[in-house]
Amino acid sequence: MDPAFLAVQALSGLSSASSLFITACGLTIVFGVTRIVNFAHGSLYMIGAYTAATLVPRLLELSFGPATFWAGILASALIVGLIGVLIEVLLLRRIYGAPELFQLLATFGVVLVVQDLVVQVFGPQDILGPRAPGLRAPVEILGRRFPSYELVLIAAGPVVLGLVWLLLRKTRFGVLVRAATQDRDMVASLGVNQAMLFTGTLFLGAFLAGLGGALQIPRVSANTGMDLSIIAEAFVVTVVGGMGSVPGAFLAALIIGQLQAFGILIFPKSTLVVVFLLMAVVLAVRPYGFFGRAEVIGGTHAVGIASHKRMPRGTLAAWIAIAALACLPLVGDAYLLKVATEILIFALFAFSLQLLIGVGGLVSFGHAAFFGLGAYGAALAVKWYGASMEAALPLGLCLAALGAALIGAFVVRLSGIYLAMMTLAAAQILYAVAFQWVEVTGGDNGIVGVWPSGWASGPVPYYLLTLAVTVVAVFLLRRIIDAPFGYALRAARDSEARAEAIGLKVRQHRWLAFVISGAAAGLAGGIYAFSRGSVDPSLLGISTSVDALTMLLLGGIQTVTGPLVGAGVLHFLRDLIMPLTPFWRLLLGLSIIAMVLIFPRGLVGTIRYWREERA
Repeated sequence: MDPAFLAVQALSGLSSASSLFITACGLTIVFGVTRIVNFAHGSLYMIGAYTAATLVPRLLELSFGPATFWAGILASALIVGLIGVLIEVLLLRRIYGAPELFQLLATFGVVLVVQDLVVQVFGPQDILGPRAPGLRAPVEILGRRFPSYELVLIAAGPVVLGLVWLLLRKTRFGVLVRAATQDRDMVASLGVNQAMLFTGTLFLGAFLAGLGGALQIPRVSANTGMDLSIIAEAFVVTVVGGMGSVPGAFLAALIIGQLQAFGILIFPKSTLVVVFLLMAVVLAVRPYGFFGRAEVIGGTHAVGIASHKRMPRGTLAAWIAIAALACLPLVGDAYLLKVATEILIFALFAFSLQLLIGVGGLVSFGHAAFFGLGAYGAALAVKWYGASMEAALPLGLCLAALGAALIGAFVVRLSGIYLAMMTLAAAQILYAVAFQWVEVTGGDNGIVGVWPSGWASGPVPYYLLTLAVTVVAVFLLRRIIDAPFGYALRAARDSEARAEAIGLKVRQHRWLAFVISGAAAGLAGGIYAFSRGSVDPSLLGISTSVDALTMLLLGGIQTVTGPLVGAGVLHFLRDLIMPLTPFWRLLLGLSIIAMVLIFPRGLVGTIRYWREERA
């Protein structure tokens, strides 16, 4: 292969790595200090790009010097930094005492709000930024042309690394940031003003995110898909490098940049999966990334269903709810039954996740993997073997359970955010397989013609079938939660060391929980496939996993009925808000943020807490 071509590819990889590091560095610092999994970091990156694409051309009209361009880039990053402070003061500061997953849900609400606000402020069209003055002509490297601006980006990464290193090593703020990354509780006990520390950290993280986005405007146009396209890779860099490690993030970004530059030449279909394959391999070998440390699990991590005695009133209320749902076809039309069917399916999906998070303390960001495997398993049985619905649903369940067994074997070695990101990597790998293995899965077109059997066709029969399957599956999962196996999971969640000391096989129990949860999610996916009549790769996507987490957290992870209520509330909000306005993301995001602020334990959990407080 031509050496000049290889050199240009390597430089392109370095340019991409440098840009990725600048953005991921802010996420690394924010998580290291605040322990917030900030989904809104990608939104800040997008705001930085839009701000620079709008501000820099106006500044260049006043002066055409190169300094004006770079001043506009820094000004855009400062504006985004102030927006980060605003988010911290108005929202995050009010929920630092809430479980960390609720903080994640709040930042997801911010993502929805920002998506619509960007359209309102900057317009729906993509905005192409100006070329950097003095860097418009390409340079020749070994006889091949290479954009001169890319060379500036290559230098920007090490410059940012050096400046951040100086900040963290030579200033009091940096010392406090490093101390909080190592032991946040000890920093608080020494009298450090944590509010100011967190605000400063959010400003620094948002500034770096805005800088990363602003630096992209000579390369790509600012668009509303930038937030989601960057956040997954930024999380991968943060996790592979080690949570809170800036040098680790730099090394991870370098490796990812080169993998993307050369991986597409060796494996052309690997573009969607190479980054997550790297994360899976690294976490399998080094469970805490390159320079990360084992997380101290406790406090808000170990929040979930506690030991409880089943109340007779709760059982009676459950039977009344089932009877009411069974009578719904008597008063509901076809559309209402279709919506109710979907709510029941996703209620089962969210309840399967409750076994992992609420009972076992195992946070999964990739639970869509099992939902999608169940759907594809049922669809492939129909397509390739002509199986009936009665045979296809168990096959989909078995495929999901098998996938959960394989993924769980690697995942149970990890903990905290590393475990969550490993599940995300597994889901994204399966998504890439479904998207690119066109001969089997149909690619992005999916598989169509997945219809239920004749006796179950029609809104009423299929609704009643879904109700029956959901009730039975939830009942069995509830029995597992209340069985000794469920209490063993609680013990491992609350204190892994004590659980192992009394003889519990923690990893074996967690692996079995993954298998059971994956099988239940696969069952929900199979039912969903027959309700739609088709499947496609979106069922394995990040948005599906986020939906499950949102439903679970809205209802409350500390209650058994929380995910069932959360599924109903989320679908009610979507069905109520989406038809009313084109800005449904804004209203849905504000609704989620309001619920997090008002119900910090979830709807059911907070109401139960209020009742206990009054008692």
